[in-house]
Amino acid sequence: MPMPPTAMTTAEPRIGPSLYRLLAWLSPGFPTGGFSYSHGLEAAVEGGAVRDRDGLAAWVAAVVAHGGGRIDGDVLCSAYRAASAGDLEALALANRRGAAFRATAELASESAQQGEAFLAACRAAWPDALLECWAGDDGVCHSAAFGAAAARAGIALEDALLGYLEAFAANLVSAGLRLGLIGHTGAQRIIAELEPVVCAAARAAVSRDPNDFGAATFAVDLASMVHETQ
Repeated sequence: MPMPPTAMTTAEPRIGPSLYRLLAWLSPGFPTGGFSYSHGLEAAVEGGAVRDRDGLAAWVAAVVAHGGGRIDGDVLCSAYRAASAGDLEALALANRRGAAFRATAELASESAQQGEAFLAACRAAWPDALLECWAGDDGVCHSAAFGAAAARAGIALEDALLGYLEAFAANLVSAGLRLGLIGHTGAQRIIAELEPVVCAAARAAVSRDPNDFGAATFAVDLASMVHETQ
């Protein structure tokens, strides 16, 4: 079901509403509840798979490049392109795919709860016809909601991807900080080290064949399963 495009369908100048919205939506103050989630990192720490700052950096890099970050990057791209075209059916398909490809109930809940919170806040503060029409009957995948909102706000796809994946990685590093693996300075050093990983993941998502979809971080999946009952 196509929707008519809004006036804001292409990227605006760097200083403008599109950049403002991107920064607002990625702010820790935006009410998605991301601080409550860790991708099962607690179980990995307790089990000894992640012991120190080097282990944490490697763990987060793997999640971004090969795990949930890869899934989210591809879903964000699909949702962005669907919303840009005003295609509600394609948007619903991207959302369903993002919701289905989660290895554990915890990871599915992590994406859905943040997605529902993100979409509700966006609709309340920045009303948009397409986002209002999209019901998300199968639950809301966070990366799909973010991609759709970014497209409607005229945010460039590359900027939306890079911002989303950096925030994703930073949230996992923050979980390591709360677990006492690192201090605040150590956390920022890891985020700096992850810069090429996140940039490469964003570039790969833009150009990846949609059929090359999936993740391969079995240790993360197992940790999440353990964490569900930890």
